[in-house]
Amino acid sequence: MTQLVAGLILFLGAHSISIVAPAWRDRVVARIGLRPWQGMYAVIALAGLIMIVRGYADLRNQTALLYVLPRWINVVSSTLMLPVFPLLLATYLPGAVKTAARHPTLVAVKFWALAHLLANGFVVDVILFGSVLAWAVADRISLKRRLPRENPAAPAGPWNDVIVVVGGLLLYMLMLQWGHAWLIGMPLVLP
Repeated sequence: MTQLVAGLILFLGAHSISIVAPAWRDRVVARIGLRPWQGMYAVIALAGLIMIVRGYADLRNQTALLYVLPRWINVVSSTLMLPVFPLLLATYLPGAVKTAARHPTLVAVKFWALAHLLANGFVVDVILFGSVLAWAVADRISLKRRLPRENPAAPAGPWNDVIVVVGGLLLYMLMLQWGHAWLIGMPLVLP
């Protein structure tokens, strides 16, 4: 459990600097430069992600079961996952989808975390997916008080939405068919 929690602290902590200390972040970037900041940020976040993956894998079937929802809830979870990949693509391919979602990555993370909370009821699941969901909600709320930062993205264009929807749904289908089992080590269970 220690590795999972430490990983969450590193990963979500790195991603929370703009929530809790945006002025500090801006001062550090001004002092050391954007690229060195991004490098440090990436190393910390990657270390946290590796610890999360390893900690979760070690505990996946070893913690107490808190709840079991009806099997049909997997349909709800799968449906919640449907917009995740298009939203992630919309982050980097601006168009109507990105405009409508405003913060497509955060919306995708919320759908992802909620879908996984519904499908998995062990303590380790609640810790992992609940923490990520809580972070995404906090980050979205904090964005109302922060100045927006430019993120690298392709130029806006009418084809971006087509690419976002078609590409995102193709990625979703790949994940359903074999990606989840290959990447996570657990095949998806649908009713």
